Amino acid sequence: MTRQNESPGYQMLPRHLQTVGGRCFARAGFSRASCMNGRFPRHPWWTGHYQPSTYFPVNNWHPQHISRPYHYFGPHFPAIPTFPWFPPQSSWLHISHFNMDAKGDEQFRKRKKGMDDDDHRGTPWTKRPYPPASDLRVPPIPGTPEVFVPTGPQTKAKAAVVKRRWEDFGHHSQDAASKETFDFTVVSYNILSQDLLEDNSSLYSHCRRPYLFWNYRLPNILRELQEMNADILCLQEVQEDHYQEQIKPYLEALGYMCAYKARTGSKPDGCAICFKTNRFHLSLVKPVEYFRQNIALLDRDNIGLVLMLQPKTRWGRDIPMICVANTHLLYNPRRGDIKLTQLAILLAEITEVAQIQDGRFCPIVLCGDFNSVPGSPLHHFIKTGRLHYEGMTIGKVSGQEKYPRGQRILSIPIWPQSLGINQKCVYEPPEKVQERPERSLEEETKEKTDDWTAESDKRVESSLHHHFSLSSVYSHYFPDTGMPEITTCHSKSAITVDYIFYSAANNEVCRQPGSDIPSNGLQLLGRLSLLTEQDLWSVNGLPNETNSSDHLSLLAKFRLEL
Repeated sequence: MTRQNESPGYQMLPRHLQTVGGRCFARAGFSRASCMNGRFPRHPWWTGHYQPSTYFPVNNWHPQHISRPYHYFGPHFPAIPTFPWFPPQSSWLHISHFNMDAKGDEQFRKRKKGMDDDDHRGTPWTKRPYPPASDLRVPPIPGTPEVFVPTGPQTKAKAAVVKRRWEDFGHHSQDAASKETFDFTVVSYNILSQDLLEDNSSLYSHCRRPYLFWNYRLPNILRELQEMNADILCLQEVQEDHYQEQIKPYLEALGYMCAYKARTGSKPDGCAICFKTNRFHLSLVKPVEYFRQNIALLDRDNIGLVLMLQPKTRWGRDIPMICVANTHLLYNPRRGDIKLTQLAILLAEITEVAQIQDGRFCPIVLCGDFNSVPGSPLHHFIKTGRLHYEGMTIGKVSGQEKYPRGQRILSIPIWPQSLGINQKCVYEPPEKVQERPERSLEEETKEKTDDWTAESDKRVESSLHHHFSLSSVYSHYFPDTGMPEITTCHSKSAITVDYIFYSAANNEVCRQPGSDIPSNGLQLLGRLSLLTEQDLWSVNGLPNETNSSDHLSLLAKFRLEL
């Protein structure tokens, strides 16, 4: 039945286009008649078909490809670009409060069955028609004014502000006046992939839809990175097309050199490490893939990225290099066995590149989203270098859930010997791996229990070790109140999962107990403070109109004694 004042042609449109014509177009001042004549304005809620990225070489593509090559690019832009769509300047140290009530906004599309990252690996990825990465404003329609995508707060109403302060620890460091030192800053930031945001829209029901559009989020993220002005950027959940077409060119124009590793399989995001070319020389780029074709435990597409950077100084003698690693471990709270194995692979890769001739290690900075909370077994393992996991359930490893649902006990050992990594998170020589016949974990466990020496062997094999003495930049609790520090906050949780770990110098107060192999250390000079859950919900959580990720950025300043 045709409604009053509606043409029969309008009723022939599909229902979702009727909605677009009746609601969304009307908001922008377009008539249904203009829509029926084919003059469809391109709004964030209606952008037509997604244009696939074309930057991959043809010879690198195959329909059955499992992994994609990492990308490494150098700067070639002579000056910082100016963008007409860039929003007015605002301090990245502030989180302003506006009314974000989502009343009247349509819900994001539901997540489809079979698209769960943790339980359905290999399901074909379907691109959604969100605005193409290069489309930063709505093209004009003849006879109508140009319509811009909102890229900044649209009201000047006074807002509640939560400040993040800089915590200076420089007074704790030794007098560097008579010493040669190199100071540098590091950022770790999960910027929230747009595809993952849309696939998990229930996590952002507290936020108004316009603040979730990529065309709104991108300027906030780029402005924040520019204002932090860090020497090294470690970014997670960097969507590949957005990186190639927007993020990389912008950072290169600011003087950064960028390396990127896409997730294996069909996942659309990855990790990036960017550094200032006037502060560092690039010595090595090492992409790390956790997926293994023939190991069932490693059937997930998470990745890591390791760079070896040489500081640029005025001294001509050899300067120690710095190993910078970035990763995003599996989210699934019930699969601690996978998380520990992924971490072991990353530590083994770091061992390969960070060890210097005298058996020591160069300074290490380890950043990322580890999907584990402070005090959890995985977090404890990184900081202390040891973990005894006998009898531990896989749901307890990350500490993400108060009542772990996964009650299966971790196998001893956790990963098969075919991985080629021992319990000290070091690669074994291939000939040593081939000497031992391949057996299942069940067979190994049964054979040991039949021997009277099995218990002592089991205690050794159920302990993980690594050679690094790593400390966390953050204390994870506010000393005055005891409240936990928060790095991510959305509709379903507010916890800490993001970290910057570093090799602490011998005179560091927060240095962990000694490791198996000595290493050069860094001094922590300062950090950008985190916030409490109450602080974040006072501005309606994350993301909001000025902070466009569901994670907070981490920023730290280090000193390397030369």
